[in-house]
Amino acid sequence: MSRVQKGMIAGLAATVAVSVLEAANLYFGPWTASFPRLLSVMLQTPDLMVVGWIAHFVVGTLILGPLFGVLCPRLPTDTPESKGILFAVGAFVVMGLTVAPLVGVLGGRPVGIFFMQAGFGTLAWMIATHAVYGVVLGSVYGRLVERGKRAHAPAGATAH
Repeated sequence: MSRVQKGMIAGLAATVAVSVLEAANLYFGPWTASFPRLLSVMLQTPDLMVVGWIAHFVVGTLILGPLFGVLCPRLPTDTPESKGILFAVGAFVVMGLTVAPLVGVLGGRPVGIFFMQAGFGTLAWMIATHAVYGVVLGSVYGRLVERGKRAHAPAGATAH
């Protein structure tokens, strides 16, 4: 299995984990603006949160997961989980500085840099959920890499 495929599987697992948190936020709260809600606003379909959920799964599974698979060996930390956190928070920073501010420029409802027009609680929630995404992403990816090493190790040898 390639690094891209491992990243895609890890991205799906991480997206599901964050989706559970987002669903709890929506069901019991909402305490903050949910990421699928923000995505639906960014995509200029504020009344169709399903569009935000679809975008959330597409980006988490088909874009960020494979990208992590490619970049993981180059990230400067020691464990797959810390690499995942670094990657996911980095992705949030890039998105918060580029995509989020462009929404207003493109004619959608402005959400501001780092979604700050949705409030500080939303910023904190976004950082926390991206960190969770990163931990799960790195953990699942790391396990898939180790499993691949064990599967390709000669009989009787231990993989390092």
